[in-house]
Amino acid sequence: MQKDFKIKGKVWLITDNNNNLINDIDTDMIFHNRYLAITDINEMGKYTFDNLEEWKDFAQKAEKGDIVITGKNFGSGSSRQQAVDCFRSLGIQAILSESFGAIYKRNAINSGLPILEIKKINLNKLHQRELIEIDLQDGSTSSEFLEIEPFSKVQMEIYQSGNLFYYGEFV
Repeated sequence: MQKDFKIKGKVWLITDNNNNLINDIDTDMIFHNRYLAITDINEMGKYTFDNLEEWKDFAQKAEKGDIVITGKNFGSGSSRQQAVDCFRSLGIQAILSESFGAIYKRNAINSGLPILEIKKINLNKLHQRELIEIDLQDGSTSSEFLEIEPFSKVQMEIYQSGNLFYYGEFV
């Protein structure tokens, strides 16, 4: 399965009341433990950010192909896979953050969900629901107000394969 290394989508800037990207969004805020009995990935999406104040309605507003942008330490906390799968369920194309929790980062990469680290962002110029294009290979974006780190070679190979399971079949 060969995927395009360029993606295009509208951004969700996950900000607080002061228009700052929210830091330290843990896996319980992404997908609360009260929903852990849900095993159908198709059902997980509707609970995304259900435990994050001011973003509880995110799942109802998100559209397939959207790109999520957050502050530092996204996905810290437990290793629950549902915190990755809920975004996949919604059709979110990528998550951009200033940094990721280590386990979350590994889970997302292994699942084939593009996550990229932000090098520079200007929130005064980048707007909610703005359409941007990202090149996963070189980290370039269509916005002069956003710079990201490109995929590593292995991350690109896992993404191109679909996930770590399929990647392992070809290595």
